[in-house]
Amino acid sequence: MNELKGACIIGQSGGPTSVINASAYGVIDTALKSNLITQVLGAEYGIRGVLADRLFDMGLEDSHELELLKYTPSSALGSCRYKIAEPSKDDTDYKRILEVFRKHNVRYFFYNGGKDSMDTCNKINQYMQSVGYECRVMGVPKTIDNDLFGTDHCPGYGSAAKYIATSMMEVYQDAHVYDTGMIVVMEIMGRHAGWLTAAAALASEYGAGPDLLYLPETDFSMQKFIDSAKKIYAETGKCLIAVSEGIHYEDGDFVSEAKKSATDGFGHAQLGGLATILAEVLKEETGAKVRGIELNLLQRCGAHLASKTDIEESYMAGKAAVENALNGINGRMIGFERVIKNGRYACKTKLIPLMEVANAEKKIPKDWINETEDGVNRKFIEYALPLIQGEPDLPKVDSLPRFAHLKKILAK
Repeated sequence: MNELKGACIIGQSGGPTSVINASAYGVIDTALKSNLITQVLGAEYGIRGVLADRLFDMGLEDSHELELLKYTPSSALGSCRYKIAEPSKDDTDYKRILEVFRKHNVRYFFYNGGKDSMDTCNKINQYMQSVGYECRVMGVPKTIDNDLFGTDHCPGYGSAAKYIATSMMEVYQDAHVYDTGMIVVMEIMGRHAGWLTAAAALASEYGAGPDLLYLPETDFSMQKFIDSAKKIYAETGKCLIAVSEGIHYEDGDFVSEAKKSATDGFGHAQLGGLATILAEVLKEETGAKVRGIELNLLQRCGAHLASKTDIEESYMAGKAAVENALNGINGRMIGFERVIKNGRYACKTKLIPLMEVANAEKKIPKDWINETEDGVNRKFIEYALPLIQGEPDLPKVDSLPRFAHLKKILAK
């Protein structure tokens, strides 16, 4: 093995999760213990922090505060949605990144994010190889969307799924209080993949789930939706519906009108407002009291409902990234492989080439969706249920969460 000595950078990118910092801590904690990594640097706002040479010296942080990252939601170092160009078209950013790497003798780069972040990671790795600069680049996965290619599941998904299932069960109780009728439409994140919305079906295992559930993996029919909701409401006086923000018609157009308003830094439609749209449709069609609920950011920052399994696996992903890089591995993303040990769920890490992950998307298998395309079947339940298990011992002060407070001292 070629031992490589130098500094490392850890950056976070894309939408945050309730456990993304557990992965960052896995990287930081493992790197600080290595005698080959001379300095551990945290990039402020992801790759933007590298470009601006805004790098925090993580070795100057209090160890207790770093450990609290395991239980702190959102991206403690700051995130970004910045798409770097293809180096063959514009290598300006890459030259700057190389300049910063050389200044700090960075020989290890860890990027914690989703599929667009893995694309960034892959491009940086290819550029460094093309110019002969030895640097081991590793992707650390995260996304509540659970749509990264090649991995059984993604860090962040289990906790978000647990939050959604719990919220669905709580809303179910509230929606069944009165002797008058009510229809509730709950909008859940998911642009092209319905993993999050499907998590609402976990509540059905305990008698408090949605009557109807719509995913972006299938084409949406407004008339079929109306007919199904009206039928259930007529029979029971209640109807609880879970919808993915990314449901679309047969022609590919999003049902949500909000798609016309804006896009993020990668050109993806900014969706939202779907619950209100569908609630208005059903109110007009049924005359019932209808509520539209949009979970919005709550589903990705609800650390108080985090899965202990998710926290532990997220840390494991960061730790594995550093260990593999130190052992000479380069250009890979850490993935998860599901195994059964003594009849119980277990998880181990594996390596996936960044080239294969970048911009690919994993969707719910069609045979996990029911025949009427308004729900999921037992295959999904068996897949998702192990991922939400465990109650972490969350640090608190006066019954409120105690999150990490980093000093964020810039490296010289």
